[in-house]
Amino acid sequence: MRRRFVAAYLIASAIALFSSNLSAQVVPNSLSQGGTERALREKKNDSTVGIVGGLFTGTYMRLAAEIASALDDGDKLRVLPIVSFGAASNLDDLLYLRGVDLAITQSDVFEYFRTVRKTPNLERRVQYIIRLPISELHILARDDVHSLQDLRGKKVNFGPAGTGASLTGTIVFQRLGINVQQVMIDQSTALEKLKSGEIDAIARVLPKPVDFFSKIPPHSGMHLVNIPFTKMFQDYYTLGEFTKKEYPNLVDGKDSIDTIAVPAVLAVYNWQRDSDHYNRVQRFVQYLFTRWDTFQHPPYHPKWRDVNLAATVPGWTRFSAAEDMLQQVEAQQKEKQKTEFQAFVSKQQAMPANAADREALFQQFLQWQESRTH
Repeated sequence: MRRRFVAAYLIASAIALFSSNLSAQVVPNSLSQGGTERALREKKNDSTVGIVGGLFTGTYMRLAAEIASALDDGDKLRVLPIVSFGAASNLDDLLYLRGVDLAITQSDVFEYFRTVRKTPNLERRVQYIIRLPISELHILARDDVHSLQDLRGKKVNFGPAGTGASLTGTIVFQRLGINVQQVMIDQSTALEKLKSGEIDAIARVLPKPVDFFSKIPPHSGMHLVNIPFTKMFQDYYTLGEFTKKEYPNLVDGKDSIDTIAVPAVLAVYNWQRDSDHYNRVQRFVQYLFTRWDTFQHPPYHPKWRDVNLAATVPGWTRFSAAEDMLQQVEAQQKEKQKTEFQAFVSKQQAMPANAADREALFQQFLQWQESRTH
């Protein structure tokens, strides 16, 4: 009898504790407020933008998730990161998929849609907010492959159709005149096939360092292939490199090897000004610029520190709301710099006597200011 009483008491106590915890939980305003179904639907959608990132394990997807984390503001702004097939398909989603306002993609993907797909009015329909870090072309091959030429006629996996490598990798091999047997399977499966010798190389286009490569153990029988950068790649691409520090188990013999890199962009659909879609994206842009300092510190990806907000993308037009915010930021920076320079001048023992002396002092100020940021 006593045991039953104790058991009943414990159950009652647990229920009471559970109930009190429920009442103590903080419920978001969007869940606690009532209203008609239509009103709730409109309110939720009015504050939400969708951004296509990329493959679940890719760096682009991490950048999209970090954008959502940094800019989330409850009922005022919500960013939905969307997993996709990769950088090439992201632009397709931006053009045609409902609920997608933004996409992380590559500059050469834009060129492909313009020249090969011949997408009508592309320059007016798709614009960019900021240029993102470059993405390096990784060619992982077996140790008997010493150069890209050694892959002629061999099997190279470019990942599923729609990934950055399926476009950039294909362009690079075509320009070099190296015909390979294209394989289009997921990269995890491809890695196992590379180990077993069923394929000869893997191509991926992602901002370095990538865990997929970093986690490959030493003496794996695989390495990253050196890709010389030549004039034939100067139109859309830039020089990249892999160092032994970044991939200690995959860079053979040298401290670093060369590769080809492609700029990434945060693309946006150019909604009509003052439309609901435009207003949502404009709010997103304002949050992105005003909270930019958030991205400069851990735990956010170190690649954010490589982004220059003012950097341009050849062949692309900057979104009007982003251009407005950039001008505001630059004006604020100039005003701040002017104030700091006046304070710097006031501390000098001798004031500049002429314009030349003032310019020399200003250069000293810039050096002093630069030293404070490091």
